[in-house]
Amino acid sequence: MKVGQLAPERYRMTTKVVNIDTDILIIGGGAAGCYAAVEAKTLEPGVRCLIMEKAHIDRSGCLAMGLNSINAYLHPGQDPGSYLNYVKKEFMDVLREDLVLSIAEGLNDVVRKVEKWGLPIEKTNDGNYKPRGKRGVRVHGERLKPILAEAVRRSKVNVLNRVAATNLIVSDGRVTGAFGLGVRDGQLYVVKARGVIVAAGGASGLYRPANSGNGRHLIWYCPWNVGTGYALGIRAGAEMTSFENRFVALRVKDVQAPTGTLALGAGAKQINARGEPYLDKYYADHPIRNSSTYFRLLTTMLENAAGRGPCYLDLSHLGRGTKEERQFKEDLLHMSPTAALLWAGRKGSGGRLEISGSEPYIVGGHGEAGYWIDVRRRTSLPGLYAAGDVAGGAPKKYASGSWVEGRIAARTALEEMGSVETPDIDADIVEREKERVTAPLKRDTGIRPQDMEERLQKLMDEYAGGLSTRYELNEERLLIARDLLPGLRSHADLLTAGGYHELVSALEVLDRIDVARVVVEHLLYRKETRWPCSQSRLDYPERDDDRWLRFVNSMMDTKTGAIKIIERGLNGNDRL
Repeated sequence: MKVGQLAPERYRMTTKVVNIDTDILIIGGGAAGCYAAVEAKTLEPGVRCLIMEKAHIDRSGCLAMGLNSINAYLHPGQDPGSYLNYVKKEFMDVLREDLVLSIAEGLNDVVRKVEKWGLPIEKTNDGNYKPRGKRGVRVHGERLKPILAEAVRRSKVNVLNRVAATNLIVSDGRVTGAFGLGVRDGQLYVVKARGVIVAAGGASGLYRPANSGNGRHLIWYCPWNVGTGYALGIRAGAEMTSFENRFVALRVKDVQAPTGTLALGAGAKQINARGEPYLDKYYADHPIRNSSTYFRLLTTMLENAAGRGPCYLDLSHLGRGTKEERQFKEDLLHMSPTAALLWAGRKGSGGRLEISGSEPYIVGGHGEAGYWIDVRRRTSLPGLYAAGDVAGGAPKKYASGSWVEGRIAARTALEEMGSVETPDIDADIVEREKERVTAPLKRDTGIRPQDMEERLQKLMDEYAGGLSTRYELNEERLLIARDLLPGLRSHADLLTAGGYHELVSALEVLDRIDVARVVVEHLLYRKETRWPCSQSRLDYPERDDDRWLRFVNSMMDTKTGAIKIIERGLNGNDRL
């Protein structure tokens, strides 16, 4: 449909409102959401538990294509304290120790539980899990997501597949449910709940991707995780944390395959265009040498800037048809089949695969952006809990850490819902949300969602540290981004959609803009460089522990839309 045409009559029909009452509503059916649902039904089989999932839980979220490694596990000789020390070093001392410890204490239990659900995990001759690296476990995880979904079905959890959350319902300061849009039928779902767990994943698509056109979704993070989980809380006035801690992934160029599979699983070395290994020459005196999260990407950027790029992972030691090569290809097929195709067509590459940095993402599972929570996974809004990539302050949790957080959030929600009565939702509130959500269908002309998305991505790329500026930031550019984003958001009343699929895209781009505004405010406020590439301030190039061993948090005013910054101490309690 072109702009200017009338929407088909079926999209102009009155939207049906579907009312649902439940005990626990889980927004997002990914790793954390599925585990939380099963945990709730295991502890209280009679509890009414409902998952609201934008796609289908069989193949949704960032686990949709599978995994070849569980990246957070405590092998013999390790304990929660050693895991905390590792994460603390990686993230340069800014993290919530209580949250990381609570994750580490549950990692092995949840991995064993998911193995019982059907996940094949490789084992050594003595029966222990086969390691991949110091804290990883080798798995055959192509079907990990269907395995989690089947556990949900066995537990008799109710699931609303293909329903996209649009806003939280807040009554007298407490979250009492959420609205959802049926992405295929256009129905507005009004779900009342005594406890709501947000587990909807992080945010991709805020920045211009490395590939354009039909290749724009060849990205590292799931392209359908657009930050809705964050945006729901931001618009409801929840306190958020660490959005300046963006995540930039070092990946196999174009196919965005994980470099850990090559480096840890296949013993690949990072080399420059001259064939020279380059990590060791920086390791001797570089201030972030102890943080592999940032060191491997930063040194690659430095080699490129010095004219010694492009850089590669060297796999020339893998002979064709050998056991090692077959294992390598199998690992790729478990989570990145496009990389397996790239490897199959590597003629003339000399056994090397080019690597580069991705565009920035906002994700609390690798980084630490998300809701400000306590150790029970309560957010600042009563009745609302967070788990997985949307939960802030506890980086490097990965899939297994998200399972732990889902378990904790479910237990807390169960304990606290007993005395909660959900009030009736005011009819005027429902009508306003219905009008807001469906408005783009009623416009004959206007701005298409993809056009607004591209404008957002160009703005963030050029002024908020994207690929075109080598992730680098400075005050003047960030101020331009701050000035332009509200104007872009004000064009919400010009968005038009030619069908339900495009309507969801319209709502997603608004979610992305709301998240982007918070990102820019956080990047402006932290005046140091703590996490190179993720948060590199050209005007404040040094790390400053005297001033910045603290959290940058924020809250949006629900009436004015203004964003207020709050400083918090590392212990999670002090407001500075």
